[in-house]
Amino acid sequence: MMTATLLNGKQLAETIREEIRTATAEFIGKTGVQPSLTVILVGENPASQVYVRNKESACVAAGMKSDVIRLPESTGTGELLALIEKLNRDASVHGILVQLPLPKGIDEKKILDAISPKKDVDAFHPENVGLISQGRPRFLPCTPYGIQELLRRYNIETAGKEVVIVGRSDIVGKPMALLMVQKGIAADATVTVCHSRTRNLAEVTRRADILIVAIGKAEFVTADMVKPGAVVIDVGMNRKEKTVIGDDGQPAVKNKLVGDVDFDSVKEVAGAVTPVPGGVGPLTVTMLLLNTLESANRASAGL
Repeated sequence: MMTATLLNGKQLAETIREEIRTATAEFIGKTGVQPSLTVILVGENPASQVYVRNKESACVAAGMKSDVIRLPESTGTGELLALIEKLNRDASVHGILVQLPLPKGIDEKKILDAISPKKDVDAFHPENVGLISQGRPRFLPCTPYGIQELLRRYNIETAGKEVVIVGRSDIVGKPMALLMVQKGIAADATVTVCHSRTRNLAEVTRRADILIVAIGKAEFVTADMVKPGAVVIDVGMNRKEKTVIGDDGQPAVKNKLVGDVDFDSVKEVAGAVTPVPGGVGPLTVTMLLLNTLESANRASAGL
């Protein structure tokens, strides 16, 4: 039995953030402009509040300006559109991010489409998605960008390899496929996208040299679905209840964070695997910082 190499996203994120901090300081020294990210948070979703705090602290640590605009659950689509339009016109704002999910009643697509493509550091705008598909991106979507950087910096060969992506979301699955099929470093792969309608899923996943799982189901991918020696990238973040025995000898139910991959069994088959937590998650916020710095550079150059 082999034990897979651990792909440490947390450690890599720290390295890249230090590079961003240095580049940000150089940019400020050269232009006198501080890269700035504005995050809009609507409602009281507890998970969203945690994510926003993480983004805010990461921005500050990188030397960037971070503004969080908190709005009540009762905010309407029109009110939110007016705020975005104001931020679009503000030259001091380089990145605009609307934290998802939005409360019911708000037209999510309309909101995301309203963000200026030049400030869309999440790369969700149709114009930016189109540019990615043509291989000339303005920004890359943060999670796929982080995964690609992980593959590149761990020197994982992708050219001509079979990449299987489980999940077809607009945030991970589809853009990941677009990146991996392009020409270039950490790309040039043969890509298959699987989803809920895929037949004989395990047969498809077992073909993968690189298996990327973003399906939103706790510990869904098991060892029998993985080709021996494959690289497994787990994008999932799920809370699972686990019964533990406390100091008093009584059973207690605790929440445990798990991925979409059954880590304990898969690590005995795979050649390399990302843990949860500490894998892809920290890289997502890191690439958001990189996109914000890129946006500031583009604005400075008049692009």
